[in-house]
Amino acid sequence: MYKKPFIIAEAGCNHMGRMDIAKALINTAAYYCKADAIKFQKRCPRELLTPEQYNAPHPNPANSYGDTYGAHREFLEFDAEQHAQLMKWCEEAGIIYSTSVWDLTSAKEIAALRPKFIKIPSASNTHFEMLQWLCDNYDGEIQLSFGMTTHEEEESIVQLFEKNNRARDLILYNCTSGYPVPFSDVCLLEITRMKESYGDRVKAIGFSGHHLGTAVDVAAYTLGAEYIERHYTLDRTWKGTDHAASLEPDGIRRLVLDLNAAYESLTYKSGEILPIEKVQRDKLKYRKH
Repeated sequence: MYKKPFIIAEAGCNHMGRMDIAKALINTAAYYCKADAIKFQKRCPRELLTPEQYNAPHPNPANSYGDTYGAHREFLEFDAEQHAQLMKWCEEAGIIYSTSVWDLTSAKEIAALRPKFIKIPSASNTHFEMLQWLCDNYDGEIQLSFGMTTHEEEESIVQLFEKNNRARDLILYNCTSGYPVPFSDVCLLEITRMKESYGDRVKAIGFSGHHLGTAVDVAAYTLGAEYIERHYTLDRTWKGTDHAASLEPDGIRRLVLDLNAAYESLTYKSGEILPIEKVQRDKLKYRKH
């Protein structure tokens, strides 16, 4: 029996450092798209980056919001008080608030807000000090992507949660880390592998897609991904590296409609001839005269 899909509009830093855009992202995801959750990002750039990385120029200057990569990242950051405001706006709009945390400082700041779930991005899923801290200090759900992660690293991550009796709070996402990802690199059958390896050890398996369109997501859900996460923006032409790999509001809205249609459709017949068929059978079915 399939569970109803849980759909996350991943706003990330597509707010471009502006709270008014973040609020519009929340309200649009809630009222127009009807997503279940919206997810932002929280980073402490000086903790996450080496001095060399912080002071280096952005690799794509056209998308940069600062003279250095560190300044660019600082520009896009909201502080803990602003995240508390985002959570309040989400509550008012009837959508679940969440955030990806990239470092220990960010994990502590977001955990203090007690959101329903916290996301660990692929880039930080081997930050075992942060994972251990969350196991010890945060009692909500932890969602974690397996992009750019070896099978050995995957096993180490799951075992950490098992040793802390937190694996049943863990949701693992199939993910290919690229922006955007060509269909040949989406590798949906990894969902099957993950279900076979971890399906009875963790809470659920999900899919975090960076591809174009929405057809792949329905296939991911059919393969058993109960949680579907897609990058989300109000305008794919805006300045920034993630917008081009994101869905605009109509895309998220269509994603929600299609996934919920798939959920309603993935059943067995309740009888050999359904009531809707009986009328047509009486009218159309061949009978030998």
